[in-house]
Amino acid sequence: MNTPPSPPGAERSDESAVQIGALVPLSRPGWVQAGQHLLAGLELAVREVNDAGGIVGRPLELVVRDTAADPERAAAAVDELARLGVAALAGEYHSVVARAAAARADALGLPFLCSSAVLDALTEQPTKWVARLAPAQSHGWRIYADFLLSAGHTRIAVAAQPSVYWASGARILRDHLAPRGGTVIELDMSTLAPTAVCDELVDNRATALLLLVGHPEPAVSIVKSVRHDERLAEILIGAPAGQPEFAEWATLLGDDGAAIPFLRYLPERLSPLGARVETALRERLTEAPSFVAFEGYDTVTVLAEVLRSHGADRARIAESWPRVAVEGTRGQIQFSRTPGINVWQWAWPPIQVVDRDPAEPDRFRILHAS
Repeated sequence: MNTPPSPPGAERSDESAVQIGALVPLSRPGWVQAGQHLLAGLELAVREVNDAGGIVGRPLELVVRDTAADPERAAAAVDELARLGVAALAGEYHSVVARAAAARADALGLPFLCSSAVLDALTEQPTKWVARLAPAQSHGWRIYADFLLSAGHTRIAVAAQPSVYWASGARILRDHLAPRGGTVIELDMSTLAPTAVCDELVDNRATALLLLVGHPEPAVSIVKSVRHDERLAEILIGAPAGQPEFAEWATLLGDDGAAIPFLRYLPERLSPLGARVETALRERLTEAPSFVAFEGYDTVTVLAEVLRSHGADRARIAESWPRVAVEGTRGQIQFSRTPGINVWQWAWPPIQVVDRDPAEPDRFRILHAS
């Protein structure tokens, strides 16, 4: 499979450079805005590392590959980047894509620090080669389920598309809610039209609807249908996977996109480092940075520290995960072995449930924090 070239400037002829392969969704059907934010964070951190002298005097370079939310394309990119001699891999937003990349990295003995993907089973077997910054889906989505219960919701419908990621999310919600008096009603969006969702919600007496579907479609159409159905004026729409985080959501939905709670991996207050990085990311993106941009920045920050301390040898990088202690934009980053997780895991980044304020849709309200 042909992999498109890196953006201009991503590969230079400087043979002394230490290279990191970056996997990012930059074209459809990938979530392009998430990819742009992830890349902005990665690039900002690389620039700052090089401004501070690089990796023991050697420049740090990103070799960027667009995964386009395609697992096969990502696996091919990992093969290519390994041949090019990168010291490690970074990035990826989509869980099913990151899973394919992680499996290939594990097979090739190539260290991979996954920035954003949350699927618990990032690899099928325990691996020393892969570490992750994002919280595992089971951890974050249980927090979201607790938020729903605290808000009084016990009959919860999930509009779900066929996917390992969405099926995993629905299972986590069901397993966590059932012992606490909650019921999860699954609506199969491979057979239901967005307009038909409304009748299902009424018939099942659901008080909340969760969007376990792709963005922008069918998520946007579902929201519009539910918002404009007078029978459902009181229903809560939620999006644990974070669809409302990006500006595109507000652009497509306007006021309809407000008051839809989602998970965001930021602290209630940024540290001085986080605040400085936020300002720099805002300038680079010309909009407010999402948590995904901070994940990108933190990924390179960790890898740069590992490279300075242990060099660019792949085996030594992989052996260093349990010894990492790096101040990131969202707290002290350390990796451990977490029950049920086969990769080295930061346990845990800060987690919030937030929504867009109906009175000011560009402003986020923190509804619940852990």
